[in-house]
Amino acid sequence: MVEIKAKLKIPRGAYRLEVKGQLKLAFDARQKSRLRTHLASGEEVALMLPRGDILRNGDLVVASDGRVIEVVAETEKVLHITCGTPQDITRAAYHLGNRHVPVQVGDGFLRIAADHVLEEMLQGLGASIEPLQAPFEPEAGAYGGGHRHNDDEQGHAGRIHQYGAERGHDHDHGHRHDHDHDHGHDHDHKHAHDHGHDHKHEHGPDCGHDHRHDHKHK
Repeated sequence: MVEIKAKLKIPRGAYRLEVKGQLKLAFDARQKSRLRTHLASGEEVALMLPRGDILRNGDLVVASDGRVIEVVAETEKVLHITCGTPQDITRAAYHLGNRHVPVQVGDGFLRIAADHVLEEMLQGLGASIEPLQAPFEPEAGAYGGGHRHNDDEQGHAGRIHQYGAERGHDHDHGHRHDHDHDHGHDHDHKHAHDHGHDHKHEHGPDCGHDHRHDHKHK
């Protein structure tokens, strides 16, 4: 099986390279570092890219046999979002970003992967939604990574849930430590603390003083 382990870093067109194949993938597959798939010709290939690499439409990759292969963004189901005013589309973009949804930003429009929950939310904000079959190229991460926390190995477990606000997930991950120290039980700590304090009297075994220091934590 042919392996693809590297993406060319040079700008497209900087050198005259003969392209000898196409790799057509939807966006979800183009985020994965490890993937068994096929070229457009039907030949089986294995992606073995560095962690965090995302393939974009027009990228060139190198196969283990030396061939240069072009990456093509496969068409997929997307929602094409438009609004009546710049303020409305900015509001729509804010609410999508607040849910950590990958968003493609175009001239006067947004696109996201098809999702009926988000579609209803956007319609509630007054946006116009048009379902399309189109290539999906969302924005890269603000710091250039766009890293998916190893989703190719962990599925969606490592990902922040997109619809947290609708489904009651407030990202506190269950760690609600209400430290009011009222634990419903008495810590009867019988600390025999010999602090060496000279209290001008004998601390012998028969002095009759109770040194238990019963700390009642409420």
